[in-house]
Amino acid sequence: MSNIEQTLSIIKPDAVERDLQDQIKSEFLKKGFEIIKEKKIHISKEEAEKFYKVHETKPFYNDLCNYLSSGPIVVMALQKRNAVIDNRNLMGATNPKDADEGTLRKKYGISIDKNSVHGSDSIENAKIELDFFFKD
Repeated sequence: MSNIEQTLSIIKPDAVERDLQDQIKSEFLKKGFEIIKEKKIHISKEEAEKFYKVHETKPFYNDLCNYLSSGPIVVMALQKRNAVIDNRNLMGATNPKDADEGTLRKKYGISIDKNSVHGSDSIENAKIELDFFFKD
């Protein structure tokens, strides 16, 4: 029996701009996630650089940071059994063109850069990412 996990989900600027927060949140709730914390924030480029530090050697790093800080985002702490993997499956492939039907990125993503949602990729990173946004 697996344990209850928490994971981070971010509704990215392109989805907030199109006012998709409620649709995306309802998809999480339908899949059995509990939204235990959430807030709408606008982070600075410096904060985005800290958040995406794991990617700083990659060619897309600067664009990623500019994009995440380009407008308001909704950050959520999600909880359920197998939250990390279930969130990854619900989000779909990074590129919406490659994402499976029914996934969030297939439904709402515009491009590989504007793919509407972010989710932690491991239990370890989920802890780090949740602390980044929700450290009390």
